[in-house]
Amino acid sequence: MIIFLLKRLLQAVVVMFIISLIGFTIKDSLGDPVREMVGESVSEEEREALREKLGLNDPFIVQYGRFLKGAVQGDLGQSYFYKKPVTDVILSKLPATLELVFGATLIIIFFSVPLGVYCAIKPRSWLTKFIMGASIVGISVPVFLTGIFLMFIFGVILDYLPVFGRGELISVWGPWETGLFTLDGLAHLILPSITLSSLMLPLFIRLIRSEMTEVLHSEYIKFAWAKGLDKYRIWFRLALKNTMLPVITVGGVQIGTMVAYTILTETVFQWPGMGFMFLEAINRSDTPLIIGYLVFVGLIFVITNTLVDLIYGFIDPTIKVAGGK
Repeated sequence: MIIFLLKRLLQAVVVMFIISLIGFTIKDSLGDPVREMVGESVSEEEREALREKLGLNDPFIVQYGRFLKGAVQGDLGQSYFYKKPVTDVILSKLPATLELVFGATLIIIFFSVPLGVYCAIKPRSWLTKFIMGASIVGISVPVFLTGIFLMFIFGVILDYLPVFGRGELISVWGPWETGLFTLDGLAHLILPSITLSSLMLPLFIRLIRSEMTEVLHSEYIKFAWAKGLDKYRIWFRLALKNTMLPVITVGGVQIGTMVAYTILTETVFQWPGMGFMFLEAINRSDTPLIIGYLVFVGLIFVITNTLVDLIYGFIDPTIKVAGGK
């Protein structure tokens, strides 16, 4: 276990290095941050003085070295627009994004497991054909179209649910505010969560169906039928347990992916999370915030993948997470 964690730590360092290097490589093509900060009326001499003050005229290797030195100490730089440390800006937007991912994850788990299992157990039923057909449609429709459709139906025509913002928030821990404990906050969360889940829900239904079907045709399941075991015990205690092993692996990775996928959903619903912040940073050429976001999302990927491997090892003790025999 210690060897595994050390390997993961080394991989994390390499991943963070590559992401930050890519971010610094493309940052000059994202626009001139000085122009966004001062506008058109400021003279070229004043702009040049500001570039010098911000260190934008320094060679690439000097700027990158300065960033790495600060990043090791937890300092990702200063946001040009917010005039605050990048870490503080990201952490202030993080609760909104985590709420959205949490809501979408609950929807995916609640619907994908029973629907996927049903489709495997009853492969020829009309409901299975409908579910599989609907999953193809769900995979094909872009997330922003799903969001706009839901907004139009439930927000404009029916006027049942709010279509932008987070609603009423309460403080739960210092600056951490959430809408999960207010009715208005939950109402604002419904449509964005459904929209974000539409990316992964069809994939998980098809994945669970495929894995469950394969397990149901395995030899030990045939042996269980031959012994006369109860069908529910075979389906839910034997088959489902082994079905969920690869699903957990894929699921953990996809949950990390959803943090990055929130960009479109947050934009459509004006959800004030990290994805919406990232697009605003690009429009404003706020390069420290752009690079900080990329590094932070990369770190989330590393952490989620590591946790998935650990959970996988606990569920199936025959697997050695450290690579041992």
